[in-house]
Amino acid sequence: MAAQKDLYDAIVIGAGIQGCFTAYHLAKHRKRVLLLEQFFLPHSRGSSHGQSRIIRKAYPQDFYTQMMHECYQMWAQLEREAGTQLHRQTGLLLLGMKENQELKTIQAILSREGVEHQCLSSEELKQRFPDIRLTRGEVGLLDKFGGILYADKALRALQDVLGQLGGMVCDGEKVVEINPGLPVTVKTTSRSYQAKSLVITAGPWTNQLLRPLGIELPLQTLRINVCYWRQMAPRSYGVSQAFPCFLALGLSSHHIYGLPEGEYPELMKVSYHHGNHADPEERDCPTAHAESQDIEILKRFVRDYLPDLKPEPAIIEHCMYTNTPDEHFILDHHPKYDNIVIGAGFSGHGFKLAPVVGKILYELSMKLTPSYDLAPFRISRFSSLGKAHL
Repeated sequence: MAAQKDLYDAIVIGAGIQGCFTAYHLAKHRKRVLLLEQFFLPHSRGSSHGQSRIIRKAYPQDFYTQMMHECYQMWAQLEREAGTQLHRQTGLLLLGMKENQELKTIQAILSREGVEHQCLSSEELKQRFPDIRLTRGEVGLLDKFGGILYADKALRALQDVLGQLGGMVCDGEKVVEINPGLPVTVKTTSRSYQAKSLVITAGPWTNQLLRPLGIELPLQTLRINVCYWRQMAPRSYGVSQAFPCFLALGLSSHHIYGLPEGEYPELMKVSYHHGNHADPEERDCPTAHAESQDIEILKRFVRDYLPDLKPEPAIIEHCMYTNTPDEHFILDHHPKYDNIVIGAGFSGHGFKLAPVVGKILYELSMKLTPSYDLAPFRISRFSSLGKAHL
């Protein structure tokens, strides 16, 4: 048994946005917390790097919209604590055909939850956003609170505030062994640590840590192309022109999303919300054919809908998604060890929700009653698939 001074209340594995917010909530509640990260910070190997993410309340599931109410408050609180701007409101335009069921569901949820929004007919859409070409009579739904999160900046700010709260961050320490029990022992490439509870937020590496603990989750790691496109007419798609973030629903096999110019001069981010199977250890070894298919889908979309962009990406960056079969998160205790908590499967839409996810994982690790209904996030929902097994 470790001496009391060496015993943490909680160890969190993985210093992406979910792990950092979990550690932040633990430290806020005066818990002794250690955050472990296998790579030296900052790094671009996971899912939390890059300059921007979309923030929105528009979701086809009411439980995410409800969580986002508190997320906005927590992002604003982090801005105050860090003394820096982490968010810009641009609005989020959902683009699709009038009969698109997802668009109808989102509109109904926004109405029910009292979220300010506006439905735009094809004609209204043309007048409001003349730089979008409508090819099939598409309509719009504007989530007025949608906008941009400055992702890299937010992660740095969170890590700084965590340090001020007394949280310990050890980067460049890969976890090589977890010994469950009370306390749980975590061995890294440098040393061993002990804690009353363990939270695993390891993204694409989650199953590597869970297999020796007798469980494998149905997680799929995807390599995503993040593409930037040059404007032919300066500032056409800039925040200064009141151009919003957008999400195209049902106009291709998977969603296509865009953010106005901001990260790179004269470039707009337009990307495909899907990717190709990837080993996280070999992230920089793409499958050329599959990659080119995704780019071709984007080129077609840009050519059809955004005529003031050159239909050839100027910059292509990459990140990782870790998807569940239903693209909902996993927030749960390990089925056998109740002092081991798992946060995984954020499926490319977890960044904006991280303040509340971190709060939930803190509550689970401290055996508190969760603030939200966790039925959509339980591991047991996969039992019928036979893929999450002990």
